[in-house]
Amino acid sequence: MSRKKNIWVAAGDGDLPRVQELVEQESLSPNAPDPFTYTPMHAAASYGHIQVLAYLVNHGGNVNITDEDGDTPLYTVENIDTAQWLVSHGAIVDRRNNEGVSPVEHLEEDFPDVAAFLRSQMTGNSILPSEPPVSLPSEHQQETASERLTSALMLSVQDIIQRADADGRDPDEDLRKVVSQTVLGGVMAGYQMSNETDQEPRRESGPAKRLKTEDDGAM
Repeated sequence: MSRKKNIWVAAGDGDLPRVQELVEQESLSPNAPDPFTYTPMHAAASYGHIQVLAYLVNHGGNVNITDEDGDTPLYTVENIDTAQWLVSHGAIVDRRNNEGVSPVEHLEEDFPDVAAFLRSQMTGNSILPSEPPVSLPSEHQQETASERLTSALMLSVQDIIQRADADGRDPDEDLRKVVSQTVLGGVMAGYQMSNETDQEPRRESGPAKRLKTEDDGAM
């Protein structure tokens, strides 16, 4: 008679009847660790057996159970469907294992599509790198620049009208030109102020990428 599967092998194989037998008849826990602290939850997640995961969770399985490295089942997934199921059932994405590695970083090298999905689920910035915000001119700077441009425009308009009256010609063309120049000057002034307020050196955010290591869980 062949030896029957233990719960870790059964979970990894997607053998739901055997898992049910061990949980219901032999009272084994879905969170029971093997000698390498690998649990049935980790095994089912690693091989993408969502039906087994659902059964285990319904019988006390913890989607955030950790092994000796601090890895949860989310660290073992290899496809988006399984990752999505775990996240929808409470798996924490924004976390670190004992080596300070997040699930996103752990999966980035071998399963970039899964890592991208997990990144999309992030609500904070502790793991996700982000572009530094563009510095805008202060309200005082904007008001000062506006006042200068308005004063210059008024003086130019007054001068154009006086010269046009003296020459007996229509000032419209000259007025259009000075208005256009003033608008362009305002754009350039705003650009210059933005640069002046954004001179602090920017540091790259986010931790260095860590390579995924092979799982040591015995099956």
